[in-house]
Amino acid sequence: MTTTQQGEPLLVRDARKRFGDVEALAGASLEVRRGELVGLLGPNGAGKTTMIRAIAGRVALDSGSIQLFGRTVTARDPRPEIGVVPQELAVYSLLTARENLEAFGVLYGVQGAELKSRVDWALEWSDLKDRAKESVKRFSGGMKRRLNIAIGLMHSPAIVLLDEPTVGVDPQSRERIYEMLASLQASGVGVVLTTHHLEEAERRCERIVIIDHGRIVAAGTLGELLAAARSGGRTLAMVLERAWPAGIAVPKGFSLSADRLTVTVAVEDGGRGVAARIDTVTGLGARVQDLSLAGASLQDVFIGLTGRELRE
Repeated sequence: MTTTQQGEPLLVRDARKRFGDVEALAGASLEVRRGELVGLLGPNGAGKTTMIRAIAGRVALDSGSIQLFGRTVTARDPRPEIGVVPQELAVYSLLTARENLEAFGVLYGVQGAELKSRVDWALEWSDLKDRAKESVKRFSGGMKRRLNIAIGLMHSPAIVLLDEPTVGVDPQSRERIYEMLASLQASGVGVVLTTHHLEEAERRCERIVIIDHGRIVAAGTLGELLAAARSGGRTLAMVLERAWPAGIAVPKGFSLSADRLTVTVAVEDGGRGVAARIDTVTGLGARVQDLSLAGASLQDVFIGLTGRELRE
C-alpha cells in the first residue's frame, strides 16, 4: 500500500463543536503527516471521539476546518482517503473472515479483481490467511480485532483512524497489531489512534496529542512533552525494612504506599537530591532497605495536565 496524494495528509484547524450546553471541541487543532503514528490521548469526555468523528465526516463542526491532502472538506464531502476502525467490533460472526472482507469491500466500492486482491492482501497482512474460511464466531478476541482493523483498510485509505485498537487483547495480539500498524507507516499511511494505554503510546507513537475539555493541552514527541511540562526530573522509590512508623507524618512532597512500606518522592538534582531525601526518611526513624530511581513518564505528564479526578 502506498500513498500518492499531494499535500499534508490531515490538518484540523480550530475545530469547534457544541452539543447543547456541552462544548465538545473548543478550538482544537491536529496535524498528521505521512507515515506517522499519532496518539490522541485524553480523559473520558475530553473530546477525542468528537474529533475522530469530525475527521471521518460523521459530525459537522460548528466552525474550524478540516483539510485532507490540501483539500478542505465539509461534513457532506466523501472522504475516500480515510479508513475508520471503531472500538466496537464491526464483524459478522456467522461469516468467514474472507466473506467479511468481501462484504465490507463491496460496501467501500471495491469490486472485481481489485476486491480479490485486497482481500488476499488483508488476510496476509492480518495473519489470518490460514483461517480465511473459518467462521468468525470461532475466532479469539485478538483475531477478531485484527480482522476488524483489516476491514477498515479494504479501500486502501491513506489515513487510518483507530479507536482503542488493542482493547481487550492479549500481549501477543497487541504486539502483532502494532507490527501491522508499523507496516502501514512504512508504506506512507498516516495513523491516528486513541488509547488509554499510556505506556503503549509512550513506546509506539512518534507524536502524542493530549486533549482535555475540547482543547489541545499538549502536543509533540515524548521528549518535547516532558520538557514542556518540566517533568525531566526523576522519581525516587525507597523500600523500607519495616512499615512507616505509626504516628509520624510523611514529609511534605513525599508519598507513602498503601502498605506503608514504600516512600516515593521527586528528585531533580541527581545524587545530592537522592542522599538528602534518604536522610530525611531515616531522620524520622525509618530504615531504607532498597531504592530505585525512575525517569518521568507520559503518565506523569498526562496526570499533570488533566488532573486526577475520576471522569465516568
